[in-house]
Amino acid sequence: MQVHTLDKAAIINELKVGTGINQAVHQTRRADFALMLAMFSNDVRDNTPVEQIDEVITTDKLLRQRFQLQEPQALQNDQSSYAISAEQAKQFHDGGLSSAKLSHYLVPDALTYLPEDTHGLPEDIYFNLSGHERRHLADKEPKKLLPADLYQQLVFANRHDQIRAQA
Repeated sequence: MQVHTLDKAAIINELKVGTGINQAVHQTRRADFALMLAMFSNDVRDNTPVEQIDEVITTDKLLRQRFQLQEPQALQNDQSSYAISAEQAKQFHDGGLSSAKLSHYLVPDALTYLPEDTHGLPEDIYFNLSGHERRHLADKEPKKLLPADLYQQLVFANRHDQIRAQA
Protein backbone atom coordinates (compact mmCIF):
# COMPACT_ATOMS: atom_id res chain seq x y z
CA MET A 1 0.00 0.00 0.00
CA GLN A 2 2.77 2.47 0.85
CA VAL A 3 4.63 1.72 -2.37
CA HIS A 4 1.58 2.66 -4.42
CA THR A 5 1.16 5.93 -2.57
CA LEU A 6 4.82 6.78 -3.23
CA ASP A 7 4.31 6.07 -6.93
CA LYS A 8 1.28 8.32 -7.02
CA ALA A 9 3.17 11.08 -5.24
CA ALA A 10 5.03 11.82 -8.48
CA ILE A 11 8.10 13.31 -6.90
CA ILE A 12 9.91 14.79 -9.85
CA ASN A 13 12.28 17.31 -8.34
CA GLU A 14 13.07 19.09 -5.10
CA LEU A 15 10.21 21.54 -5.52
CA LYS A 16 7.71 18.72 -4.90
CA VAL A 17 9.40 17.67 -1.66
CA GLY A 18 9.32 21.13 -0.15
CA THR A 19 11.58 21.85 2.82
CA GLY A 20 12.07 18.15 3.67
CA ILE A 21 15.27 17.81 1.64
CA ASN A 22 16.63 21.05 3.10
CA GLN A 23 15.94 19.86 6.66
CA ALA A 24 17.54 16.48 5.93
CA VAL A 25 20.73 18.21 4.82
CA HIS A 26 20.88 20.59 7.80
CA GLN A 27 20.04 17.89 10.36
CA THR A 28 22.50 15.43 8.70
CA ARG A 29 19.86 12.75 8.13
CA ARG A 30 21.60 10.92 5.34
CA ALA A 31 19.03 8.15 5.04
CA ASP A 32 16.15 10.61 4.49
CA PHE A 33 18.24 12.62 2.03
CA ALA A 34 19.15 9.47 0.07
CA LEU A 35 15.52 8.30 0.05
CA MET A 36 14.28 11.63 -1.27
CA LEU A 37 16.95 11.69 -3.97
CA ALA A 38 16.09 8.13 -4.97
CA MET A 39 12.46 9.13 -5.45
CA PHE A 40 13.32 11.88 -7.95
CA SER A 41 12.61 11.15 -11.57
CA ASN A 42 15.56 10.07 -13.72
CA ASP A 43 13.93 11.37 -16.89
CA VAL A 44 15.28 14.77 -17.83
CA ARG A 45 12.08 15.51 -19.76
CA ASP A 46 10.22 15.60 -16.44
CA ASN A 47 12.44 18.41 -15.19
CA THR A 48 12.64 20.41 -18.38
CA PRO A 49 9.61 22.28 -19.64
CA VAL A 50 8.97 21.15 -23.20
CA GLU A 51 6.85 23.12 -25.61
CA GLN A 52 5.49 21.91 -28.90
CA ILE A 53 7.31 23.69 -31.70
CA ASP A 54 5.45 24.10 -34.94
CA GLU A 55 7.93 23.56 -37.73
CA VAL A 56 7.42 25.98 -40.56
CA ILE A 57 8.38 24.51 -43.89
CA THR A 58 10.20 27.06 -45.99
CA THR A 59 11.31 26.14 -49.45
CA ASP A 60 13.01 28.18 -52.09
CA LYS A 61 9.79 28.31 -54.09
CA LEU A 62 7.71 29.57 -51.14
CA LEU A 63 10.25 32.27 -50.31
CA ARG A 64 10.34 33.41 -53.93
CA GLN A 65 6.53 33.69 -53.94
CA ARG A 66 6.47 35.53 -50.61
CA PHE A 67 9.04 38.13 -51.62
CA GLN A 68 7.82 38.23 -55.24
CA LEU A 69 11.17 37.23 -56.71
CA GLN A 70 11.70 35.89 -60.19
CA GLU A 71 12.89 32.40 -60.93
CA PRO A 72 16.61 31.81 -60.37
CA GLN A 73 19.06 32.03 -63.22
CA ALA A 74 19.25 28.76 -65.08
CA LEU A 75 22.56 26.97 -64.80
CA GLN A 76 22.29 25.14 -68.11
CA ASN A 77 20.63 26.03 -71.37
CA ASP A 78 17.42 24.61 -72.74
CA GLN A 79 15.33 25.50 -75.79
CA SER A 80 13.94 28.67 -74.19
CA SER A 81 17.46 29.97 -73.54
CA TYR A 82 18.03 30.65 -77.21
CA ALA A 83 15.05 32.99 -77.45
CA ILE A 84 16.19 34.83 -74.32
CA SER A 85 19.72 35.26 -75.62
CA ALA A 86 18.42 36.43 -79.01
CA GLU A 87 16.29 39.05 -77.26
CA GLN A 88 19.29 40.22 -75.22
CA ALA A 89 21.41 40.45 -78.36
CA LYS A 90 18.66 42.50 -80.03
CA GLN A 91 18.51 44.79 -76.98
CA PHE A 92 22.29 45.22 -77.15
CA HIS A 93 22.19 46.22 -80.83
CA ASP A 94 19.20 48.53 -80.38
CA GLY A 95 19.97 50.18 -77.04
CA GLY A 96 23.55 49.39 -76.08
CA LEU A 97 25.13 47.68 -73.11
CA SER A 98 22.80 49.17 -70.50
CA SER A 99 19.75 47.92 -72.37
CA ALA A 100 21.26 44.41 -72.63
CA LYS A 101 22.08 44.42 -68.90
CA LEU A 102 18.53 45.49 -68.04
CA SER A 103 17.16 42.72 -70.24
CA HIS A 104 19.46 40.21 -68.51
CA TYR A 105 18.41 41.38 -65.04
CA LEU A 106 14.72 41.11 -65.93
CA VAL A 107 14.99 37.70 -67.58
CA PRO A 108 18.36 36.09 -66.78
CA ASP A 109 20.02 33.97 -69.40
CA ALA A 110 21.54 30.55 -68.74
CA LEU A 111 25.03 30.53 -67.26
CA THR A 112 26.41 27.91 -69.65
CA TYR A 113 25.47 26.74 -73.09
CA LEU A 114 26.27 23.07 -73.35
CA PRO A 115 25.85 21.21 -76.63
CA GLU A 116 22.56 19.41 -77.03
CA ASP A 117 22.12 15.66 -77.36
CA THR A 118 25.48 14.83 -75.80
CA HIS A 119 23.96 13.58 -72.52
CA GLY A 120 25.70 16.24 -70.43
CA LEU A 121 29.16 15.46 -71.80
CA PRO A 122 31.38 18.00 -73.57
CA GLU A 123 31.41 17.65 -77.35
CA ASP A 124 35.00 16.48 -77.63
CA ILE A 125 34.42 13.68 -75.13
CA TYR A 126 31.05 12.66 -76.61
CA PHE A 127 32.35 12.45 -80.17
CA ASN A 128 35.37 10.48 -78.97
CA LEU A 129 33.06 7.71 -77.69
CA SER A 130 32.43 4.65 -79.80
CA GLY A 131 29.08 4.04 -81.43
CA HIS A 132 28.25 1.36 -78.86
CA GLU A 133 28.89 3.70 -75.95
CA ARG A 134 26.75 6.43 -77.56
CA ARG A 135 23.96 3.88 -78.06
CA HIS A 136 24.17 2.89 -74.39
CA LEU A 137 23.88 6.54 -73.40
CA ALA A 138 20.84 6.97 -75.65
CA ASP A 139 19.02 3.97 -74.17
CA LYS A 140 16.34 5.29 -71.83
CA GLU A 141 15.30 1.90 -70.49
CA PRO A 142 17.74 -0.08 -68.40
CA LYS A 143 18.84 -3.37 -69.87
CA LYS A 144 16.70 -6.29 -68.90
CA LEU A 145 18.30 -9.11 -67.00
CA LEU A 146 18.76 -12.46 -68.62
CA PRO A 147 15.72 -14.69 -68.30
CA ALA A 148 15.79 -17.26 -65.50
CA ASP A 149 15.18 -20.16 -67.90
CA LEU A 150 17.91 -19.17 -70.38
CA TYR A 151 19.69 -22.53 -70.08
CA GLN A 152 16.49 -24.43 -70.88
CA GLN A 153 15.83 -22.18 -73.87
CA LEU A 154 19.34 -22.80 -75.23
CA VAL A 155 19.04 -26.58 -74.79
CA PHE A 156 15.62 -26.57 -76.49
CA ALA A 157 16.96 -24.48 -79.39
CA ASN A 158 19.98 -26.79 -79.74
CA ARG A 159 17.81 -29.94 -79.79
CA HIS A 160 15.37 -28.35 -82.20
CA ASP A 161 18.25 -27.45 -84.52
CA GLN A 162 19.63 -31.01 -84.33
CA ILE A 163 16.22 -32.48 -85.20
CA ARG A 164 15.79 -30.09 -88.09
CA ALA A 165 19.32 -30.89 -89.37
CA GLN A 166 18.59 -34.66 -89.35
CA ALA A 167 15.28 -34.34 -91.14
